[in-house]
Amino acid sequence: MRRLLRLLRIARVALHYGLDQLVLSGFRHRWLRVLARVLATGRNLEAPRGQRLRLALESLGPIFVKFGQMLSTRRDLLPLDIADELAKLQDRVPPFDSELAVAQIERALGKPIDQLFASFERTPVASASIAQVHFAVLPPSQDGHEVAVKVLRPGMRNIIDQDLHLMRTLAGWVEWAWEDGKRLKPREVVAEFDKYLHDELDLVREAANAAQLRRNMDGLGLVLIPQMYWDLCTESVIVMERMRGVPISQVERLRAAGVDIRKLAQSGVEIFFTQVFRDGYFHADMHPGNIMVSLSPETFGWYIALDFGIIGTLSEFDKDYLAQNFIAFFQRDYRRVAELHLESGWVPSEVRVEELEAAVRTVCEPQFERPLKDISLGQILMRLFQVSRRFKVEIQPQLVLLQKTLLNVEGLGRQLDPELDLWSTAQPFLRRWMQSQVGWRAFTTHLRKEAPRFAQYFPALPRLIHHALEQAQHPAERELTRQLLQEQRRTNALLQGLIGFVVGLVFFLVLLALWNARFWLGA
Repeated sequence: MRRLLRLLRIARVALHYGLDQLVLSGFRHRWLRVLARVLATGRNLEAPRGQRLRLALESLGPIFVKFGQMLSTRRDLLPLDIADELAKLQDRVPPFDSELAVAQIERALGKPIDQLFASFERTPVASASIAQVHFAVLPPSQDGHEVAVKVLRPGMRNIIDQDLHLMRTLAGWVEWAWEDGKRLKPREVVAEFDKYLHDELDLVREAANAAQLRRNMDGLGLVLIPQMYWDLCTESVIVMERMRGVPISQVERLRAAGVDIRKLAQSGVEIFFTQVFRDGYFHADMHPGNIMVSLSPETFGWYIALDFGIIGTLSEFDKDYLAQNFIAFFQRDYRRVAELHLESGWVPSEVRVEELEAAVRTVCEPQFERPLKDISLGQILMRLFQVSRRFKVEIQPQLVLLQKTLLNVEGLGRQLDPELDLWSTAQPFLRRWMQSQVGWRAFTTHLRKEAPRFAQYFPALPRLIHHALEQAQHPAERELTRQLLQEQRRTNALLQGLIGFVVGLVFFLVLLALWNARFWLGA
């Protein structure tokens, strides 16, 4: 009954904001189009469709807000106006009772709050749909460090599971009713959101993400990552080093403190490209709310990164694909861009490279009519993904997440320095990375990395070659052997079944004989 009432509320909100009109022309059944027009009577639907969708998600609660935030990253699926509007969704909800937070901390860490901390601020400093944060101080036995305590909202798992069940139901309906439903893959999108949410519910995972980023960034001299206190970390509570700084959005305050804003913008680009191309492991939620700037003398002007629930990872193949695409684009080598798409294996085999090259040129060439500083690498990637979609290319989720993060980095960089030339800042880094991947130095590096594996397989190499040649020379005998083994397995299964039946029958007859004997003896 609770799920039914929730479903009815979702339907009422959808009709109120005219979400049925978003897909009216796409309904595959005529009677659905007629019904939608009847329901639309008397409603005021003058607001843009993206704005109406955002307002509807906000009215349905924090889980739907997070779903909209996740959808805003899927620019390979959504129209730009809707994706841009969904990016405005803010995951801000009122804090829950501090006594509940204290109870959750004591239950998770197994001690009273006054034994865990020398002091604990009951008023939270930040609150979101999944968790909230309190400041505290560790006891003198742990050096009295200032810490931030992140606590999951109580009962979140049940709420999330109920709303996800409804989302899966709605996804099935969309796929059935909408002509474009299968291309948008609503079931897969909800499944991706399911994984994303349950990952966020495990705060130890977030702590591990932070630890990995801290290790990667150590020595770069540009960014600070809070240290985790592992003996105080559980699935529902994590305790980390308290970071002090100025929110990066307060540009005038930073400028008054003497921070070089132009250098700060360039540092942000360098941090991002280092994480992407050197490490293949990047902070994927780099909006201004998650970034501060240190004013401490020893780390003056460094970035401070917070909130590590969303992390992107890239393989060596992904990094090579991206770097070559960017370099080919700025050299206007559209043939190479098209070839890279084909070489990736994500393009159907029937697509001709000349057709893809022409489509890429149509999208990218107008970019060079504007000043270099105004060219957006994030927009370039997005347009490449749009072109790819026309050719039925399966864009990988990690690249879509990277494109969304790149847009965040560009927006942040140009908010700090409107004259920031992202390409001039990134190009030397990309070229250095490409040089490290080819040539003699790259060969010796890869050889050293693979040497232990070569040592393991080299003694067995003659036997493996002999086996491969034998397999290649006798395909008919190999197929015959496979069929004989399959027939043997069927015969064995039949015999096992027959033996089991006979044993069972004998056992039954013995029991029957014993029962009869007992009956006659008793008589």
